[in-house]
Amino acid sequence: MKRPPPDHYDIVVVGAGHAGCEAAHAAARMGARTLLVTIGLDAIARMSCNPAIGGLAKGHLVREIDALGGLMARATDATGIQFRILNTGKGPAVRAPRAQADRNDYSRWMAKTLASAPNLHIAEGMVTAIVVEHDRLVGIELCAPPQSKIKNQKSQIMCRAAILTTGTFLNGLIHVGLESRPGGRLDEPPATGLSDSLRSLGLEIGRLKTGTPPRLDARTIDFS
Repeated sequence: MKRPPPDHYDIVVVGAGHAGCEAAHAAARMGARTLLVTIGLDAIARMSCNPAIGGLAKGHLVREIDALGGLMARATDATGIQFRILNTGKGPAVRAPRAQADRNDYSRWMAKTLASAPNLHIAEGMVTAIVVEHDRLVGIELCAPPQSKIKNQKSQIMCRAAILTTGTFLNGLIHVGLESRPGGRLDEPPATGLSDSLRSLGLEIGRLKTGTPPRLDARTIDFS
């Protein structure tokens, strides 16, 4: 069978967070020529807030991912710094494992594992549009990542299917105190172009809120 050209993939996964890493890995394992697009190689599987894996509900989900051959549980085993069982004083039905991972090691482990996966390619950049012809997706439009010195250079990558795992980046807003500013994550731009592209295709764009409580710097507290 003739191999596809470098700019053509079976599946393009947009966003390399937890969901994107699992989706890209699963697609590649199934033999699909897969491209994973991330805003930065150092942002792969970034644990933005609490670096905990597991718990009552999420622990069940992680076990299902593990049973299907996913990476999250393996990454946690490799990079965990604390492991415990919750609710040991209660019945077995409400007990659950939870681990704290080293956030930097977790990201590096996932990036290294994905980089060595057959059929899987990784590209830095921001997807700015979905390319549609005759009401059918045929590719994505990719521009250089924000940290690149090359600005406004766009290219098209053709694909048979695209999986959007954009997390908080679609029309993202960051609220700090009484101030609000566009952002997909702290110090990272939102995916405004992709949001506009989806809206132009007749899709409704919404936004869910996630909050991180303020942290206190122990160096500023008198514990005496």
